[in-house]
Amino acid sequence: MKPILYSFLAASLLLAGCQPSSDQASSGTSKQKVARQLAGGLGPLPPVEHPVDNPMSPSKVELGKMLYFDTRLSGTERVSCATCHNPSFGWGEGVGLSVGVGDQLLGRHSPTVLNSAYYTHQFWDGRAATLEEQAKGPITSPVEMNAKPEVVVKRLQGIPEYADRFQKVFGEPVSFDNIAKAIATYERTIVRGNSSFDRWAAGDDAAMSESAKRGYQLYTTKALCITCHSGPNFSDSKFHNIGVKGSGTADKGRFDVTQNPQDLGAFKTPTVRNAALTAPYMHDGSIATLEELVEHYDKGGENVPNKSPLMVPLKLTVNEKADLVEFMKALTGEPLADQSLPELPY
Repeated sequence: MKPILYSFLAASLLLAGCQPSSDQASSGTSKQKVARQLAGGLGPLPPVEHPVDNPMSPSKVELGKMLYFDTRLSGTERVSCATCHNPSFGWGEGVGLSVGVGDQLLGRHSPTVLNSAYYTHQFWDGRAATLEEQAKGPITSPVEMNAKPEVVVKRLQGIPEYADRFQKVFGEPVSFDNIAKAIATYERTIVRGNSSFDRWAAGDDAAMSESAKRGYQLYTTKALCITCHSGPNFSDSKFHNIGVKGSGTADKGRFDVTQNPQDLGAFKTPTVRNAALTAPYMHDGSIATLEELVEHYDKGGENVPNKSPLMVPLKLTVNEKADLVEFMKALTGEPLADQSLPELPY
């Protein structure tokens, strides 16, 4: 796509409401709070939807939380979901490439579980359609948790409190399907919203700094972030090759799932919400900071096979880069109400 088309895109976004109206612009001097018209569907997070075949209940959330932190779901009984998706590291791992069972280095970076309830696909390559399906993957993966479903089921059924909880929550003994359903239900509660941006969008002009406000304007226009990082969760849940070094060669990404040449080196768009908590970035964890992240996009990414035509040099100034980082920081949501660790049964 030629650069001239990006000028047209930016202009279109401005007309669509990326810049505040005169009434909105004057809100800084007015005590009246007026919700802003936002581009790209940006705005507060909607309520989390639960599948019809896996409705939410407090007791199921409690059970799922216990299972999420329980190392007995792994073959060695030393690894849990929380090992790679740790609350202390923004519900990720805090390192570049993940470490699997037996301390072996894996091929990808563990994505955060934060706000994963809003994705239409799970995993970097989207190979799971639901959180229930995703929960099963690492448990049975020989390089991650390396457990056999029947062994895990027998192990948990042999623990009286777990057997009792599964019977009360699901009306039946422990099963691998219900283990996944409980974990997925808990993961749908791991949501952080009501950020400074959300409060500003609702009309509180003092909720975001002037730098972050300028960053919002850049995000929705010149920086082109909104092209993919759109919607309430700041992700289109689609797959793009954004020029990360090695994409399409060492790691084929979405292509391995679809075998579609257009998906070569493409990975799921992660949410920008809470990005200040979830470093490092990219599917391989190769970018350490938000500042480095902005630099990657500013130069249009690396020269890799099948790079998206959306990836073009942005020519941001030093101050614009700083403002963009401040806006991303303003997307940090409120902490979860319950941050306690569960007491596991034995």
